[in-house]
Amino acid sequence: LSAGQDGLTVYPWARTPSRWWPPCFLNLRPLDILAEVVPSDGATSGIRIVQVHGARGLQLSAAAPHVMSFPASRIFSQCDLFPEEFSIVVTLRVPRLPPKRNEYLLTVVAEESDLLLLGLRFSPAQLHFLFLREDTAQESWLVAWGLLWISVLGNLNRVTVLDYVEEHQNLFTNSETLGIEVFRIPQVGLFVATANRKATSAVYKWTEGKFVSYQNIPTHQAQAWRHFTIGKKIFLAVANFEPDEKGQEFSVIYKWSHRKLKFTPYQSIATHSARDWEAFEVDGEHFLAVANHREGDNHNIDSVIYKWNPATRLFEANQTIATSGAYDWEFFSVGPYSFLVVANTFNGTSTKVHSHLYIRLLGSFQLFQSFPTFGAADWEVFHIGERIFLAVANSHSYDVEMQVQNDSYVINSVIYELNVTAQAFVKFQDILTCRYASPQAGGRVGAWRGKGYEGFVAVHSLPTVGCRDWEAFSTTAGAYLIYSSAKEPLSRVLRLRTC
Repeated sequence: LSAGQDGLTVYPWARTPSRWWPPCFLNLRPLDILAEVVPSDGATSGIRIVQVHGARGLQLSAAAPHVMSFPASRIFSQCDLFPEEFSIVVTLRVPRLPPKRNEYLLTVVAEESDLLLLGLRFSPAQLHFLFLREDTAQESWLVAWGLLWISVLGNLNRVTVLDYVEEHQNLFTNSETLGIEVFRIPQVGLFVATANRKATSAVYKWTEGKFVSYQNIPTHQAQAWRHFTIGKKIFLAVANFEPDEKGQEFSVIYKWSHRKLKFTPYQSIATHSARDWEAFEVDGEHFLAVANHREGDNHNIDSVIYKWNPATRLFEANQTIATSGAYDWEFFSVGPYSFLVVANTFNGTSTKVHSHLYIRLLGSFQLFQSFPTFGAADWEVFHIGERIFLAVANSHSYDVEMQVQNDSYVINSVIYELNVTAQAFVKFQDILTCRYASPQAGGRVGAWRGKGYEGFVAVHSLPTVGCRDWEAFSTTAGAYLIYSSAKEPLSRVLRLRTC
């Protein structure tokens, strides 16, 4: 769904109530209501198709009112009962509206009497949701608008603003921040660790609704933190990119001291321009995987998987995996199977390099599938119902051997979906993304929403400066986002506005 200036597209969809007959159940599907009345090319008087920030919608002329209607039998072709549980999602932008004027976005009326059964109406100050039940007519209103999800479940209805955030805190950091990690320590509180470019990184504690400085930790151009637990032990591992004062390259695991109430050094591990740590557990055994980026000018080196030894209480090398400019590891499970995917960024001459997915069999990770990537910087796995998706963030298309240089930071990132029958991840959707290309570069980061048969659709964007990492967290006061900047010593905390 999307909208341009003075434009609107509405997609309602229904969920199955408990008393549906089989024919009605088969007819419940996502519906594009405007597609029923507007030609695919938008060739209707006073209406044109527009695209704003990658979102496609319709622009309605303000010169004359528009009434577009069609019989409900088109969408209820096998059932004449209106669902008792349904949702309507709307994206709306209306720059100007005359005072004291109401406009309906959507109405459902009785065929013979024109009695209003359901309506979505907006005025200069409010948005109204009206519907007629057997016992009474009800109306809900909201004093904000934007992307709305209206959910009707039996006798209850709820309107939620989905795409509004407000600035909550400017978190000033020791230097530019390359990664952030949000975590909780039971009976102590909520924390965020910032991986800072200069010689000191920091841990902040959530206190009275904001993050405040809690502990400084010496690091060497830290790239990422990883929080994990083993039994009652709480750890925090940092990936250091540069050598220490003695010229030695070590990344460090810190352990939480319940007596001192702070993190203390626990184990140092030799790494090579480490970009990331991934902590995971398989069959009760604990592992750490480090993404070694390069050794000197050589990007084609081994990354290492370490295994926790309960006897020595230390991590020991368990397996090496050849990588090319490794940037990130992501672990996930599918049923009884464990997977580990690496983001390979650069092989010394090109960012066009395969990233690999490994499956754990017979005590080690073995190659399962390879993906063509372009400067892959991150992998994320996520679920929608029983569907499993794997998304890669491509950052840069570059090849030193090309006669015509292709040095592009605007590039497609890719979402894959697991096909159980094929036993492989298959491409689901390309999403155009842009990595910052200069120290002065700002930009916008986008939020995409899964829209069923439409795939993922851009629904919101936020201005950022050198954004490198995002984390989401929640407290009793609400839901928040925090993002780090690799270009200024300032991270920002945003609060999600929901009603």
